[in-house]
Amino acid sequence: MRRMTARPANAHQARLLRLLRDGGPNSRAQLGDQVDLSRSKLAVEVDRLLDTGLVVADGLAASRGGRRSHNVRLAPELRFLGVDIGATSVDVAVTNAELEILGHLNQPMDVREGPVAVFEQALDLAAKLRASGLAPGGFDGAGVGVPGPVRFPEGVPVAPPIMPGWDGFPVREALSQDLGCPVLVDNDVNLMAMGEQHAGVARSVGDFLCVKIGTGIGCGIVVGGEVHRGTTGSAGDIGHIQVEPEGRLCACGNKGCLEAHFSGAALARDAEAAARAGHSLELASRLDPDGRLTAADVAAAAAAGDPTSLALIREGGNRVGQVIAGLVSFFNPGLVVIGGGVTGLGHTLLASIRTQVYRQSLPLATGNLPIVLGELGPTAGVTGATLLITNHLFSPAS
Repeated sequence: MRRMTARPANAHQARLLRLLRDGGPNSRAQLGDQVDLSRSKLAVEVDRLLDTGLVVADGLAASRGGRRSHNVRLAPELRFLGVDIGATSVDVAVTNAELEILGHLNQPMDVREGPVAVFEQALDLAAKLRASGLAPGGFDGAGVGVPGPVRFPEGVPVAPPIMPGWDGFPVREALSQDLGCPVLVDNDVNLMAMGEQHAGVARSVGDFLCVKIGTGIGCGIVVGGEVHRGTTGSAGDIGHIQVEPEGRLCACGNKGCLEAHFSGAALARDAEAAARAGHSLELASRLDPDGRLTAADVAAAAAAGDPTSLALIREGGNRVGQVIAGLVSFFNPGLVVIGGGVTGLGHTLLASIRTQVYRQSLPLATGNLPIVLGELGPTAGVTGATLLITNHLFSPAS
């Protein structure tokens, strides 16, 4: 088992640990400015954290006009693992306790291969990062994102439509045994939202939506700075909102879901059909030997000015925008973040989404509503994953 056996003893210590995680090394005086503690009580709590080894001294702080205060920081040897499993790839990263990414690896894979095969690949990437010297003593905790609904307390996927073989698999328990450290599991878009909130475009926003458009579509909902998961963990599953009565059959078994009409997989399918029908020479020239296309192929064709590809992107953006418009009217967020692999379609997609939202939602909700692309790209999920596990470990043990 890894060495991080200590946990904060109370809410004051938890607050100090999170301040040091989010703000880096700080002086006792600066910490005192941010917490509601007397100087003597602050000194007691900092000294207790120093005794646990979670916090270490870090030299003298700059003078503030009197006796110089001492800096403290989180123990520099602490290491956390972030694993972000998508439908077609897996990202694995190692961070320090301040969530600085020290190493990051990505590998294509197919989530339909099942949990055993996928985690074998993820653990192999983690072992490579560890062997490179980034985490010689192992990991103090790990956060994992999966592309489907998760029963959060148990860390178990529940009937995920694009993940055959994953229903009920004990992800948290299995990985904790393999890694020898605490593990938390969440839906991948919730972790993307947390990552953008911690280090990306949503840093100063308390209420926002984070929409991930990849092989599927999901939405992270952040309320008052906290992810809203709903009663059973399925909040934000917007890919299965119906947009077309009696429309296409979806992987979930229903007809007309947003995800069936626009997602990375749906876009590729529509582009393939257009290429075979002779509607786009540009797309036809990009078909692989098996007659397949990807969303990236559509993006490249659109960048080359292909009208069919541009029309497919605009139509998809309109559908997503219609759903987001309903969410905006209901939730009144301060920001909408668009992320995921399909954001490689760029501003054509974003413009279509914005047009629908600004047209359909009331001016009071949209008058000062930015709708933007995420900043962190493929590191948003792994950043959110390590934020998730450190939020847990930097809380008093229950």
